[in-house]
Formats: sequence, C-alpha cells, structure tokens
Amino acid sequence: MARPRIRLGDDTSWLELVHTGGEDSRVTADWCSSLTADFEACLTFGEVADFAARMLSRLSAPDGHAFSEDVTAGRNNPLRLTGDPVEDGYALYVTLTPNGDDNVCLLRMDMDPVDAGELRDLFGALRASLAR
Repeated sequence: MARPRIRLGDDTSWLELVHTGGEDSRVTADWCSSLTADFEACLTFGEVADFAARMLSRLSAPDGHAFSEDVTAGRNNPLRLTGDPVEDGYALYVTLTPNGDDNVCLLRMDMDPVDAGELRDLFGALRASLAR
C-alpha cells in the first residue's frame, strides 16, 4: 500500500510530507538547491489527517484572505504552511522546525503560487489516502 503523502511546489522549490507509519512522518524540502531539509517528525495518523481536513476547509471556499496552519499544535509541530492570495491561487510559505515549534532551528522558504483548485486536489488526495 502506498504511504500517505503530499508534495507541494515544483522542481525549483518544494515540500513533501510523508506519513511513514504509526507516529512517524518524514518532512523533506528544497529551495533552489540552496536550502534543504530532511528529517523525521513525530506525527500521528490523526494529526496528519486533521491537518489535511483543516487545509481543505481553508481551500474549499477561497475568500481571498491569507491563512496559516500548523500541522499540529504544541512543541512537536514540525511544519507551518502559510498562504497569501495571488490571483486564483496562493503563494505558499513554509516554516520547518525539525526540533519542534521553536526559533532555534528552523528553515523558512517560499514557493511559487499554486492554483487553489490544485491545492484542494492535493490535500483531498492526502485526506483520501489517510482514510483507507
């Protein structure tokens, strides 16, 4: 069975979250081959599913407002995704915190705008893969 995953971005700048089982996920990211991240994150199946549901809620009726969602609340949050409206989509900003939700070790990167419909499809596919 394929592992639940989502990949956002393009060949220049991208983020991938893969649920590897139990309370384990892997976060990888690359920005113009200049900044990279690759680390394990302690995230339950439910936390990943809840993140996908919250993102779908944000994207189901785009209102032209910026948003910001953490994968999970608390010290173990490895990822925050922020979207700023741009035409029919969102410019995405990613904040990665491999050691948890702190300002000691983090990576911030931006990605080109992504169409809101494409984002809905990506998060819908992630949610569907978690429902199996």
